[in-house]
Amino acid sequence: MERKSFELGDIVQMKKQHPCGTNEMEIIRMGMDIRIKCVGCKHSVLIPRAKFEKNMKKVLRSKASEEGQQEEQGT
Repeated sequence: MERKSFELGDIVQMKKQHPCGTNEMEIIRMGMDIRIKCVGCKHSVLIPRAKFEKNMKKVLRSKASEEGQQEEQGT
């Protein structure tokens, strides 16, 4: 199975939603554990990388692609 690719600053969709009602999370710290912040209520959670990879559905917005679009608009 292919490893999911994600980077610091990406907005990802999780399988289960946060109690506030949204399932969009922003990655704010990466290492052996990953800290994610809820886009809705700004609550942050630290979870093991293996559990994060299992519970992540997909990357909704990549920070790298957003920076590339801003550079194109700026020139």
